[in-house]
Amino acid sequence: MPNVCDYIKWRGDITLNQSEFNEIDNLILSRFSYLPFDQIIEENEIVTIEELSKRFKKQNIKDLPILWKDDIELFPLMGNSKRFGKMFATKYVNKIDIEQEKQFSAITILMPNNTIYVSFRGTDDTIVGWKEDLNMSFKSHIASQKSAKEYLEMIGKEYPNKKIIVGGHSKGGNIAIYAAIFSSNEVKNRIIKVYNNDGPGFCEDIIETSEYQEMIDNVHTYIPQSSIIGRLMNHREKYTVIESSQKGVMQHDLYSWQLIGNKFVTLTEVTKGSEFIDKTIKDWLEDIEPTTRGQVIDVIFEILKTTEIQKMKDLKTNWFLNAKTILNTYKNIDNDTKEMIWQTLNALFKIAKNNISEELPKLSKKTR
Repeated sequence: MPNVCDYIKWRGDITLNQSEFNEIDNLILSRFSYLPFDQIIEENEIVTIEELSKRFKKQNIKDLPILWKDDIELFPLMGNSKRFGKMFATKYVNKIDIEQEKQFSAITILMPNNTIYVSFRGTDDTIVGWKEDLNMSFKSHIASQKSAKEYLEMIGKEYPNKKIIVGGHSKGGNIAIYAAIFSSNEVKNRIIKVYNNDGPGFCEDIIETSEYQEMIDNVHTYIPQSSIIGRLMNHREKYTVIESSQKGVMQHDLYSWQLIGNKFVTLTEVTKGSEFIDKTIKDWLEDIEPTTRGQVIDVIFEILKTTEIQKMKDLKTNWFLNAKTILNTYKNIDNDTKEMIWQTLNALFKIAKNNISEELPKLSKKTR
């Protein structure tokens, strides 16, 4: 069944003037922020996607930080199409700050219908990016969320007369919502839609703010049928369930999301597996104090730091040496910290076991 690349092949010759912006266009532009721009665009340069695609083709693919292999096909397809090629991209930002535990990247797309799409990148392959993701489990205002708000307000001032769409995939969807709900009233009044493509939710105190309540009707959330990432933390918005060609956590890959024409292939509900994992993680988060969560996460990443790797994929390189370093570091931490880690993990296993015990009788009744 077709995906976003097939969509461009089918409908790439149809401009926004001929067919208005839709949910598939959103998914493509949310992925656009993941593409490797660092060597092909300046921060304040305004350049067409067609030109960026040409610059991309001249690069050595092996030297580029390609996060997903399908990105290699998507970029040229966008550049060669009438629908996306003449759109302009600008204000590319990509910042990694180890001290602030921040991984933040964004780019703005100027569309021909007096509308801009502000695209926020999700988690990349850096260790600090993954650390920041886990920080969401005990922090209400993480560094990339604050940067997203500042970026959106900067774009709003730069283009004061344009309507605004904000979006992202994974963590990018989360920070898109955050930026929209906490931006200035002048910017908020021009936001027509916020797209969250399988992005996690928020701590309860953000959900309860008046800013969140006022913006939530403008949020459009899409999750695959076995979604895990997109159901983490707390949500109040409605969501649309999308059919995916992948299984389990791999459904987070937006290239696996199925579509027909300019619409997603939708389902009425998520799978039982998604419900089980969602309930287990939420129960676990309720059982473990935020302070303890933070301490455990800090310890785990301090242990990873001893390997001196910068990216998650580097764990696979010299796996034996990295594993040895991690084990030696773990042996040297104090007994109280070890106990805290094991109590936290045991709580997760216990909750999962209890939830399985509760769900099995329900499933057996349905099969009778």
